[in-house]
Amino acid sequence: MKIGAIISMNDNTLEGAARLLEASGQYRILRKLVRRETTPWALGQLQNVGVIVDAETTGLDQKRDEVIEIGAVAFTYDDAGRIGDVVGTYSGLQQPSAPIPSAITKLTGITNEMVEGKAIDIAALNELVEPADLVIAHNARFDRPFCERLSTSFVPKPWACSVAEINWSDRGLEGSKLGYLVNQAGLFHDGHRAIDDCYALLEVLARSAREASPFAELLRSSAQARIRIYAANSPFDLKDVLKVRGYRWNDGGDGRPKAWWIEVDEDLRDVEIHYLRTDIYGWDADPLTIRLTALDRFRA
Repeated sequence: MKIGAIISMNDNTLEGAARLLEASGQYRILRKLVRRETTPWALGQLQNVGVIVDAETTGLDQKRDEVIEIGAVAFTYDDAGRIGDVVGTYSGLQQPSAPIPSAITKLTGITNEMVEGKAIDIAALNELVEPADLVIAHNARFDRPFCERLSTSFVPKPWACSVAEINWSDRGLEGSKLGYLVNQAGLFHDGHRAIDDCYALLEVLARSAREASPFAELLRSSAQARIRIYAANSPFDLKDVLKVRGYRWNDGGDGRPKAWWIEVDEDLRDVEIHYLRTDIYGWDADPLTIRLTALDRFRA
């Protein structure tokens, strides 16, 4: 049968063409991400509420730089990690106290003209966030401090990070950048605008294969307590050994110890302390340890 005849048999000609190309085994098709419709919360069947947030800012400095756009998508879910309906959204721009750096405009597409005279509606944002059982960001270590400066409604909430708390490599993926994950899900979207990234992350989290969905894994991971261990005053010549093991350097600028540090599951605390004492210090050192839950993890 001719290609034209096969395509004309489909109700949706474009989708028919896409399926034909895929069936050839020579092409991989990306479909444009379509936003889920919003359903009134009262009509939803699942009562837990998650809120995906994404903030666009004037830079990376969480004490000095400012939020210029925030997006939030609220959705329902159950304890097993099944995602239900989108029950609310918010998107807002805000004019910062200084002009937006050109590099940020190039990255986000947000110009000074777009934000002129604009202000985020904090009351509307709070209305979405306050009922949330969990707040999710794709790099919560970046987004949480900015969001908490923007609104106190974020402060008491448990947070989850879809970069740090999902093992993407175990799912056969080579990275954790959102654009890459969206493409691997067979989709494309308008990246780096806050609300679009929120919708995109929701679809990535909802995708399920033979194993549990990414969101189910995230829900389990975020519920587990972790221990942050600081290898203060560790020998300088062993810094590369610590780095290979997964330790990261903190320069002390955030008020935390100037030291290499790592976070491990709570039940691995004693194993890691033993490693430091035997392989790093060579004596019964007592490294600083801090227990972290979703309530305080990723906070500035």
